[in-house]
Amino acid sequence: MSPDPPTSVAAIPKAELHVHLEGTATPALIRRLAARNGIALPDRLFADDDTFAWVDFLDFLRAYDDAATAIRTAQDYRDVTYEYLASCAAEGTIYVELIASLDHGAKVGLDDAEHLAGIAQGIDDAQAEHGIVGRIISSAVRNFGVADCEDVARRTVALDHPYVVGFNMAGDEANYPAADYERTFEIVAEAGLGCSVHAGEHAGPESIRAALALPGVRRISHGVRAVEDPSLVAELAQRGIVLEVCPTSNVVLGLYPGYEDHPLPSLMGAGIPVTLGSDDPPYFGTTIGREYELAHEVIGLDLEDLQDITETALNAAFAGPDLMVNLHDHRPGM
Repeated sequence: MSPDPPTSVAAIPKAELHVHLEGTATPALIRRLAARNGIALPDRLFADDDTFAWVDFLDFLRAYDDAATAIRTAQDYRDVTYEYLASCAAEGTIYVELIASLDHGAKVGLDDAEHLAGIAQGIDDAQAEHGIVGRIISSAVRNFGVADCEDVARRTVALDHPYVVGFNMAGDEANYPAADYERTFEIVAEAGLGCSVHAGEHAGPESIRAALALPGVRRISHGVRAVEDPSLVAELAQRGIVLEVCPTSNVVLGLYPGYEDHPLPSLMGAGIPVTLGSDDPPYFGTTIGREYELAHEVIGLDLEDLQDITETALNAAFAGPDLMVNLHDHRPGM
């Protein structure tokens, strides 16, 4: 880290390891893509010009899927990727891992290779114009079933895309036990991809323990409910398992009544490495820059804590070490 302490949240270089690509598209962008593709969006999707409408977690998933139907072509995925990375760069973000779903692309008839080519073009354009680096994490949805997740894993490996650096499993962690997906993770881990799993969000510590038993898992998406099990907290700290923490998502979805109740300080105090993520930013009224600001201004982390969070993210990134060394060495404040 730089020997000089940071002077403001805005001055801290930021990095994000947990954001769902389709979930980054703003209402304005979704409307533009729908018009371009001749898609009629349901009226229920929007509360107003700038806000998606949903009332609970299941309704959020419905809204997410409704909006994602407008993203149909490689050019669409380029635009979604580029616009998100450009907005991140404007807040001082230097690196983002985008969680991308091959299933969402296939659902609208998009070939996997075209899908990834569109995302990669957005990454390249954003880096060329704004200096930000992006990489891709391929994601499977556990409630689509074991066979589907294994298929996504095999397709991900077969693509062998240089920007795909990791694999994640999202979905209903409470009703689809992680143990059923051991082969899914064997496929991607054997191919050398970094692995992360959604756990400890809508299910308790037991879901985190199950995720940690899967091959190759080095990070947990969310994982905040580990705080309910002191022995698990100690294990995560001892093993250096990184938690991708998304405070606004946790508060808006009702895991905690307010930011002041969020366990981020407790997890950090116990020695668990953490990063900050925006999850699905326009749905939750946030950005990665705002997550850093809230962590400082409301949750109570100091500026050096936030700089350490960025350092943790760069060290935990699934991209190759040469890229990470470059980001450490050539960005201000790091």
